[in-house]
Amino acid sequence: MALSASAASSAGRGSRAEKVRRIFERFDTNGDGGLDRDEMAALVVAVNPRVKFSDDQISAILDEVFRTYAEFILPDGRGLSLPGLLRTYDDGAGDVDRDFLALSLPAVDSDASSPEIAPGDAASPSSPPSGAAVAASLLDDHIKPLGTGGGAPPSVSSRAAAAAPAWAASPNHGISFDSSWGLLDDLEILVKRLRSKQQRKGSIDGSAGAGGAGNSNFDSFSEAGWSREISGAADSASSAAPWDETSRDYLTFVKELAVLRTRADGSRSREEAFDNHMVIGRALSEHRLFRDALASFRRACELQPTDVRPHFRAGNCLYALGRHAEAKEEYLLALEAAEAGVSQSADILPQIHVNLGIAMEAEGMVLGACEHYREAAILCPSHARALKLLGSALFGVGEYRAAEKALEEAIFLKPDYADAHCDLGSALHAVGDDDRAIQEFQKAIDLKPGHVDALYNLGGLNMDAGRFVRAAEMYTRVLSIRPNHWRAQLNKAVALLGQGESEEAKKALKEAFKMTQRVEVYDAISHLKTLQKKRPKPSKGKDDGQGEQAYVVVEASKFKRVGRKTTLRQDLANALDIRAFERMTKLGHCDVELLRKEMNETDVPVSYSGTGNPEKSIRKAALEVILRRLLSFLKPDTFQGAIKAINERILSVLDAPGSGRVDLGMFFAITAPICSGPVGRRKRVVFDALLWRPASEGSNGQIRRSDALTYIKLLRAVYIPIHGASDMLEMHGESDPTMVSYTEFLEMFNDPDWGFGILSTLVKLEESDHIRHGRHTCSICRYPIIGSRFKETKQSFSLCNRCYSEGKVPSAFKLEEYRFKEYGNESEALIDKCMCFNLHSKKLETDA
Repeated sequence: MALSASAASSAGRGSRAEKVRRIFERFDTNGDGGLDRDEMAALVVAVNPRVKFSDDQISAILDEVFRTYAEFILPDGRGLSLPGLLRTYDDGAGDVDRDFLALSLPAVDSDASSPEIAPGDAASPSSPPSGAAVAASLLDDHIKPLGTGGGAPPSVSSRAAAAAPAWAASPNHGISFDSSWGLLDDLEILVKRLRSKQQRKGSIDGSAGAGGAGNSNFDSFSEAGWSREISGAADSASSAAPWDETSRDYLTFVKELAVLRTRADGSRSREEAFDNHMVIGRALSEHRLFRDALASFRRACELQPTDVRPHFRAGNCLYALGRHAEAKEEYLLALEAAEAGVSQSADILPQIHVNLGIAMEAEGMVLGACEHYREAAILCPSHARALKLLGSALFGVGEYRAAEKALEEAIFLKPDYADAHCDLGSALHAVGDDDRAIQEFQKAIDLKPGHVDALYNLGGLNMDAGRFVRAAEMYTRVLSIRPNHWRAQLNKAVALLGQGESEEAKKALKEAFKMTQRVEVYDAISHLKTLQKKRPKPSKGKDDGQGEQAYVVVEASKFKRVGRKTTLRQDLANALDIRAFERMTKLGHCDVELLRKEMNETDVPVSYSGTGNPEKSIRKAALEVILRRLLSFLKPDTFQGAIKAINERILSVLDAPGSGRVDLGMFFAITAPICSGPVGRRKRVVFDALLWRPASEGSNGQIRRSDALTYIKLLRAVYIPIHGASDMLEMHGESDPTMVSYTEFLEMFNDPDWGFGILSTLVKLEESDHIRHGRHTCSICRYPIIGSRFKETKQSFSLCNRCYSEGKVPSAFKLEEYRFKEYGNESEALIDKCMCFNLHSKKLETDA
């Protein structure tokens, strides 16, 4: 008659308990109901007949078991009780059946009863395994679980069918040797015991260290050409250390793990040792013990340096630990091995490119990441994630149309890809297709209602369109999901301000400041308070409703200068634009002499452009590496922003045909004027960069006039793009054979109309960044004036740099022309005021 599930379970439990009872009675030689240290030692030796234990090893094993199961130790030195021994087996520390057979004990009937054990004495399977049993098992040279006797080890196929980890049960587990299965069994026991102990002490949560779906990003050997790669940078740090690595339990685990590694090193062949270490590393990484897994993969790399897999998996571990630069190096080694034609390379090669791209993005190297994502997509056209990552990276460097195409391909392959829909929405918004962008954001939200990025970006789109109520709703939804999202809080404040809700906006700003403590948020709060204190009466002119004084924009011809030192309005507008780019790229913090150093130390082979001219050109990704050295002080996300700005403004001009290559000498010459250093030195480096180009080699310190003209036109196209492509078209085909010296070049460079004479205005802005003018505020924007102050001499109102360059004047003062005088600081204003007073006094004396 068939038994029910519960009845079968009870029968199995009874049979198991009976076997434990018989093992216990076999070694309880004095019959006192407990196993003392001598009796426990005899048990450990008997179930491990092939292991030669030293006295110290036996003592360590017994110390561990008596400490771990202190609650089951009987008084008066009687030792471990029967319920205690049963607990060790219930913990999964050993195999009762195999120990029972190893001791040659009589068989147990399936319906045999066992002595009654009090509730709670026997532990659940999640309780900690026995230290003694595990230690004994680890020292067995046949690599068996606890107490395995002298029988032959089970076959690979039978082991795979048993209770193995999910990855090991996969057909593509890659395990080649029986000894590796034994090591895997023992390691799983160790990890299970560590997890149980740390859970009992509250060091970790219940899911820590568990393999499976939560860590599937690191299982990169699934079907051919596809991978479940590592996640983005945001996920690596959070998942890296779920274990308490400072606890005594962990230190014990590390010692026992070292025993496993010693056994692996003692394998009969190099190939078997390699397989052993790979299995250990794989299992540890599945349990998110990445630091320990890394040691195993590094050992595997030593055993077989040209094998792709250990380098690849070491890279995964390093990335998870937040060591992105080292992860990139390991992936590069894996890529080198894979491209050398080693077996298994074809399937893993796209995965290497993807993970290498992710590691490079984490370092801020977006252009390099694009190349690897593109290569992965070429190798595996069905790789939707490679296409999505490519699209996201292209968006990150400002190549919106290319990003749109890649993301559409990813969605075609995987229509329910929420992240791809979100990023496609961002790309469409960037190119002005807002209707489609809204649809894509909404698709992402429908697929994943808590998609923070889609909600946040949809809020930004609504804000750009002036739909402030809708924008505030989106930011509120973001904050309901992620309360510490300070950018959403800040943008919500701006949206509320757009609605005219000044008080609510001020509260939101204060919340944002609490979250981030950023000085710009504090300045925004102060400015809002100032606007509320100085709210003017409504006028017929423009008014934004937030207290800013109404203004009118006056055409440039009505702005007149008082004195030659006052900057022209258009020149200031151009200089402010260049200064903003300088700040965005942080090139203003890069010493111009570093460019000269790069020219001296960088060996670039000469190539020939489409026109047949020799040049030292490199790929954009290689240029990015040079820029990373120059801007090494930047954090990765800030460097990404700098690369985007440089790609959009400089590289798009230098690589107009879209070849992906850039003339390095011309790039250095174009960036030198906005680097830090004295003006004269910047100009000298510009000339040296032009001399460094192949076309000027052997010219005795002179460059061709045509090259100088080409440079000036490119420089103006980058920084003063008024005429843009028309000038560029005119220069092609021009060939002036005459040479120019440095002095002649300076005359061309300093020309205010056709050169880059605006550099003097740019330097003035750099030097006045921290100059304030007391309590003077701009009559338009109401911000404290920083830098130059432009005072209208007749009506005596003052403008800041920005408002003066935009031609804004208070609508209350309508004049035929406006005469402005520029003051670099308040000392100049005070001197001017004293001189005016003296002149006025002399006039009065003359009239008298």
